[in-house]
Amino acid sequence: MSTSQQADPLIGRLVDGRYRVRARIARGGMATVYVATDLRLERRVALKVMHGHLSDDTVFQSRFIQEARSAARLSDPHVVNVFDQGQDGEMAYLVMEYLPGITLRELLREHKRLTVDQTLTIMDAILSGLAAAHRAGIVHRDVKPENVLLAEDGRIKIGDFGLARATTANTASGAQLMGTIAYLAPELVTRGTADARSDIYSLGIMLYEMLAGEQPYKGEQPMQIAYQHATDSVPRPSAKNPAVPEQLDELVLWSTEREPDDRPVDAGVMLQRLREVEKELGLAPQVARAVSVGTVGPATAAESRELTKVLPQTATIPDAPPEDADNATRLRAKTRRRTARGIWLLLLVLVLAGGSATAGWYFGSGPGSLVEVPDVSQRSYADAEALLAQNQLLAQSQDVNDREIPAGTTVGSDPTAGSRLDKDTVVTVFVSAGPAIHQIPELQGKSLDEVQGILESVYVGVTSVAQEFTDAGPDTVLSASITPRSGGDAIDCTGGCTIYEGDAASLTTSLGPVPDVAGLKTADAESKLQSVGLKTTTSEEYSNSVASGTVIAIGDRDGGGNWRPGDIVTLRVSIGPKPVMIPENIVGMTIREAVSTLENLGFEVNAGIDDGTLPLGFKYWDIYKVRSSNPKAGTTAPQGSTVTLTPTL
Repeated sequence: MSTSQQADPLIGRLVDGRYRVRARIARGGMATVYVATDLRLERRVALKVMHGHLSDDTVFQSRFIQEARSAARLSDPHVVNVFDQGQDGEMAYLVMEYLPGITLRELLREHKRLTVDQTLTIMDAILSGLAAAHRAGIVHRDVKPENVLLAEDGRIKIGDFGLARATTANTASGAQLMGTIAYLAPELVTRGTADARSDIYSLGIMLYEMLAGEQPYKGEQPMQIAYQHATDSVPRPSAKNPAVPEQLDELVLWSTEREPDDRPVDAGVMLQRLREVEKELGLAPQVARAVSVGTVGPATAAESRELTKVLPQTATIPDAPPEDADNATRLRAKTRRRTARGIWLLLLVLVLAGGSATAGWYFGSGPGSLVEVPDVSQRSYADAEALLAQNQLLAQSQDVNDREIPAGTTVGSDPTAGSRLDKDTVVTVFVSAGPAIHQIPELQGKSLDEVQGILESVYVGVTSVAQEFTDAGPDTVLSASITPRSGGDAIDCTGGCTIYEGDAASLTTSLGPVPDVAGLKTADAESKLQSVGLKTTTSEEYSNSVASGTVIAIGDRDGGGNWRPGDIVTLRVSIGPKPVMIPENIVGMTIREAVSTLENLGFEVNAGIDDGTLPLGFKYWDIYKVRSSNPKAGTTAPQGSTVTLTPTL
């Protein structure tokens, strides 16, 4: 299995509990086709899955469902059978019969032009299937060689009714004109209307191409081709290939008349005329008509091989016709002699087809088939364009942001590497434009979780988170800085900034305030601060208001700023009031002088004599002197304590 197959997430998946996906067959603009196994009925099927990006598009959804309904209404051996249609989650799918083989487009690429009997065989089958559609009131609207399937067992079928509509709903808007321009009827170009006669015109262009080896109209731009369809008449194919009988010339001209009223009214009328031509030329096709869908078993298989031979089984050049042979017999012999090699190759493709058996549905890998998209990643765009050109594909660039791949280097392609496409299909090459740019809002004051979510959404990783003790709530972002992925100095992003995906962020958040330890015993304060990651040391100081051994407060942080885990906090611990010397010279002072001196030193004073309770008592403080004190003069006492004086009487 190829890398592209392995990378396809549907390979190996069980769809809707019934269809086991085995391998990818083809990828188109609307859907991808896989070969799958129907586990319920034990048969191989083709599973057509709508592309995920179209699942929300109601127009494409309706086209997808219309294809199932249109094909399911038909029961004809020359129409691809649709077995089922459904939805598995957001995935819409169709289940169709699996037909290993190639398309008419691939056969034309190999042979350029077909022989008359090859052309009759294929046209007979196509017209039979399309006649069934027209009888059911269905217009195909996208008849072209890519939608004609040539199975290995000889069956010829028309498929892809994705654009089919009822014949009564024949108006088509510009967006609905999705048929290939080379086969578009003039009325679709000029009036935007389509009916069964529009399919006839497309068949006429196909008939011309099979006989002449090229399309009747050419141009560098699609509008040039469309203009020719609307204004010119299709030439006779015999002008390019003289071997084309006049009857087929006339059938081409009739089916490609510019006015719809001048063409066959539907595929049934054109088929009737084709079979008249077959009789006139004596070239009756051997078209498979009796294959039973879904039958199994050796007997059925052998019967199918006998009933589904597309062309005569001889690969040798027939002998010259007898002298009395009629004109039709001589025409048959002449045509077969001229194209014996072409018949042999067609036999190999349509009947034997062993080498192309694995290609299968719509876009099989037969001779001259689809080309594979190469891996164009990790290159310059010029190199990718050249590589696609080597594989006969066209390139168009599209810039995409990528965090890993440098700007100017290719990222990949759409369709992806390994997909198989028509030659000259445009492949989108994704070129890295480097990481995307985003505007970050103000981050200060937001929670850490909120800021991390904002940064992760734009692919900016948080490389560090510093913490500080502040009055803000825990985990509140205080500041942010961004380091560019390309290097250089960090930029402040606290109030918002512009970043590139892949840059790195550093944050500072709050731990809340430092625990309050004032009034606690030293051991309790140390334990409380250490529990939040702070280290401690102590300093002692006198305090008249805080008891000894109790924390007064914490000191200021060295260098200022907010405390951080791991910082050393100084505990200011009280050792009680400061001891003060009682002056010796208070003895002999007047009471008033002694009281004043002691109070200035911070003591409370008991004068030992009343002053003011008796008339003129205050005079005693100025008359009496200090005889002694308690505590004794010349000793120390705690500041704030009381000194009692003893006066002389």
